[in-house]
Amino acid sequence: MFAPIGGNTLIDAALILSKAQVQEKNKIADLGCGSSGHFVFPAAKMVGSKGVVYAVDILRTVLETINMRARAENLSNIKTVWSNLEIFGAAKIASGSLDVVLLVNTLYQSHKRPEILREAIRLLKKNGRLAIVEWKNIAAPFGPPAEEKVKKELVDNAAKKLGLRPEEEFAAGQYHYGLIYSKF
Repeated sequence: MFAPIGGNTLIDAALILSKAQVQEKNKIADLGCGSSGHFVFPAAKMVGSKGVVYAVDILRTVLETINMRARAENLSNIKTVWSNLEIFGAAKIASGSLDVVLLVNTLYQSHKRPEILREAIRLLKKNGRLAIVEWKNIAAPFGPPAEEKVKKELVDNAAKKLGLRPEEEFAAGQYHYGLIYSKF
């Protein structure tokens, strides 16, 4: 099946999940998961039957697609959650309950980035890890326009102000940067 080139197809899911230290029995969420489940399905296999992967998105059609594929692949550890990430407390996931939260190609789609970060942090348990992956601020033949790309320094400043400790910065592919934070 031909898949259109989206931002996530340019990113190695195994690399991101490894950097975020996803492991068996973890509870994780992919905020703004998208219909391909590019991170949801590999993560579900990594966390195993005793772990949970929350696929969170604002588009119900995306969640229906994820649900259908999860059933087809017999993955009962994937839970879909409809939410507007720009509203604090909107995701129906318990505060402080997650080991890992992924924000991959999500922040550039909103002008309420601090609100999205606050919601991600709310979900993390103490010492939980937040993985943020966004488009590099470079010219590319695809991806969002330059004015919508999220500058790494702005993410870093906001994350620190919101009580996150920077753990790692890495290249998440040719067109993306990755940042790992932990909650303390």
